[in-house]
Amino acid sequence: QVQLVESGGGLVQAGGSLRLSCDASDTFSLYYMGWFRQAPGKEREFVGAMRWSLGVTYYGDSVKGRFTIVKYNENTMYLQMNSLKPEDTAVYYCAGSPIYGISRIRPTEYPYWGQGTQVTVSS
Repeated sequence: QVQLVESGGGLVQAGGSLRLSCDASDTFSLYYMGWFRQAPGKEREFVGAMRWSLGVTYYGDSVKGRFTIVKYNENTMYLQMNSLKPEDTAVYYCAGSPIYGISRIRPTEYPYWGQGTQVTVSS
C-alpha cells in the first residue's frame, strides 16, 4: 500500500506562485504520479502527471504553460504553480498508479491518493 502526503497549499493572490509537495512512502511499484484538483461542486479534474521512471510529463489544458511537475527525488514530487488565477482555487490531490498504459487523466485509474491540500487564489 502506497501512502501519499501533500503539503504546501495556502492562500495566494492572483498572478502569484505556489509549490505543492507530494511525499510517497514508496514509488517502486508506480508507473505514474499525478496531480488532480477538485473545486466545490465540480468533478475531480486532471492537472498533470509524470511517467515516474522516465520523467515524462503530461498536463491538462487549463494549466499547460503555467504549472510544472518536478521529480525532486524518488519519493517526492512537486507541483510548481505560476501565474495563478482565481479559477485555480481547489483542493489539490496527489495520486499514484501502478497500472501501465492508462489514459492518465481519469481519477479512477489511480488507486492511491493523498488527503488533499487547499489552494485558494484571491482576485
